[in-house]
Amino acid sequence: MQYTNRNTVVEIDKILGEKKQVLDHGFVCVVDYMGCDSDIANAARVSYGQGTKTVNQDEGLIRYLMRHHHTTPFEMCEIKLHLKMPIFIARQWMRHRTANINEISARYSIIKDEFYVPELDRMAMQSAINNQGSGEKLSDDIAQKCQNIIQENCLNAFESYDDLINKKLLARELSRTILPQNTYTEFFWKIDLHNLLHFLRLRADSHAQKEIQQFAFAILDIVKIWVPVVYQAFMDYRVKSENMSAIDLEVIKSCLNIDKVKDYIEQNKDSKKGDIKELITKLEKFIR
Repeated sequence: MQYTNRNTVVEIDKILGEKKQVLDHGFVCVVDYMGCDSDIANAARVSYGQGTKTVNQDEGLIRYLMRHHHTTPFEMCEIKLHLKMPIFIARQWMRHRTANINEISARYSIIKDEFYVPELDRMAMQSAINNQGSGEKLSDDIAQKCQNIIQENCLNAFESYDDLINKKLLARELSRTILPQNTYTEFFWKIDLHNLLHFLRLRADSHAQKEIQQFAFAILDIVKIWVPVVYQAFMDYRVKSENMSAIDLEVIKSCLNIDKVKDYIEQNKDSKKGDIKELITKLEKFIR
C-alpha cells in the first residue's frame, strides 16, 4: 500500500472492497473515498483563511452548516461505491442525476441468471391509497403462489436467454430483451457527500420502496463510520426533524403555554450552545 498525505478514515479503510449483502444477491461495496469530517470544516473556513481547529469546534461548525442548509462544504467529500441490485431498483436509483455512473453492459457481457425473488413476508397487495406502493400483506398460501410464479417466469426467461446466446441464434444486445426487470445489474456510483445525503433523505425514508430502502440503510451505515459527525447532524436535522408550514406554526402557537415558553427562554437565554440559542430565537416569535 502506498503512503498518502491526504486525510484518511481508518474504519472506512478496513471495509474497502468488502461486499455488504443486500437482498438475495445484491451488495454495497466501498471502492474509494475522499475526505472526512475535518475536510468539511476546513472547506467552510477557507473563506477566511483558517485551517483545522479542534474536533469539538469542527463538530459545532458541521452541525451549524447542516442546520442552516449550507451545502458546498459537504461537496468536498466524495465516495465511490460498487453496487449490485435488481434492474427495477437501479432505474429508480439513476433518477438521481447527481452522480457519475458506469453500469455493466449486456451488449458486451453475458448476464448471470441472478434475479430478485421477494420473500414471502414481502408479498403484498397494491395499496388502495398509494398508487405507487404496497398495501395489505398476502396470506401465506397466496404469497407462496406469487413467489412460485415469479421464480418460474424468471427461470423460463433465462433458459430462453441462454438458448439464444449459446446456440448463437441472436446477438447479445437483442437476446437481453427477454430478461425480466428483476434481473440483477451492477454499476459503479461516484457521488459527493451533499448529494449522497439528499439521496439518503429520500430513499431511506419510510415512504420509499422497501427494496431501495435496504440499500439506503446499508449506505447510511457506511456514512456513519466515514463521517460520524456529519452522520449525527444529518440524523438530527434531516431524518428526525420535521418542516413546519405557516399553518402548522399557527396551530402550535395556539396550543403553547406561553408562560412556560417565557420561563424556558429566561432560563436558557445565556446558553452558549448554538442549537439552544437558535431555538430561543424561534420561541421568542411565539410570544410577540
